Amino acid sequence: MTDLQNKIISLKKEKGALILAHYYQAREIQEIADHVCDSFEMAQRARAASEETLIICGVRFMAESAKIFNPDKTVLLPSPGAGCPMADMITPGDVTALRAKHPEAAVVCYVNSSAAVKAASDVCCTSSSAVKIVSSLPETEIIFVPDRNLGAFVASKVSAKKIIPFDGCCPIHDRVLESDVIAAKQAHPGAELLVHPECRGEVLRHASYIGSTSGIINHALESAACEFIIGTEIEVANRLSALAPEKSFFPLKSGFECADMKKTTLSDVHNALEKKEFDITVDANDLSAARETLERMIALG
Repeated sequence: MTDLQNKIISLKKEKGALILAHYYQAREIQEIADHVCDSFEMAQRARAASEETLIICGVRFMAESAKIFNPDKTVLLPSPGAGCPMADMITPGDVTALRAKHPEAAVVCYVNSSAAVKAASDVCCTSSSAVKIVSSLPETEIIFVPDRNLGAFVASKVSAKKIIPFDGCCPIHDRVLESDVIAAKQAHPGAELLVHPECRGEVLRHASYIGSTSGIINHALESAACEFIIGTEIEVANRLSALAPEKSFFPLKSGFECADMKKTTLSDVHNALEKKEFDITVDANDLSAARETLERMIALG
């Protein structure tokens, strides 16, 4: 631990704060967190938190979700510029327009979205719960927003439903191509390929395992295999290398990194604790409806 990390740990105890960090955060941020999570676990942890101050080391939609569950608590996003390009691709107006075209459809909203889009939807999901949630709904038509790749994956698993996808994506996962998979498999012919469903279908069809960030981590740790190609953000391969040094983990593609997730620094976290920077708010008109979609996600997922 560095001096700054030790200061942060002392300060969070003094302030009675809880630090939640996503798996894509830099290693030094993960080391000072109370919990390192994927989006679903982060929402659960925030919902159950007893602390009055929550520090969200992730991106804006994660901090908004924490605030939705804790409207009377202080929720801080240490790096206010940490956004999500996928979340920015869709607006509540886009959801309204899709509803007008498909009035009998339910709207399932990936958690990687703004509070306003969650409020305009019927239920949220995560990558780990999307198939289960879509399967559980009575509607036969499902508007799935905003990730077309996750929507296509769900469609491949739930043939009884008609999935109507919004044309959004995670630019980091979407830019991985089948040619990248072929190159990685040629370089590591004995390795299992573990892939996040935000990737394109052409990538998913080569995978040994398709799952959420936490699912990929758990599978790699539990598998008898010794070599893995990791088809998600680079920090997952780094974390697995630390957790299981006897195994080998290779990124599917060079530059597989989310720049927004790397915006949070130790100095940002220290300032958040010391100065209460930067306070997250959610529009009062959106908060109640968005909470309903998140609560339904947890209940169904």
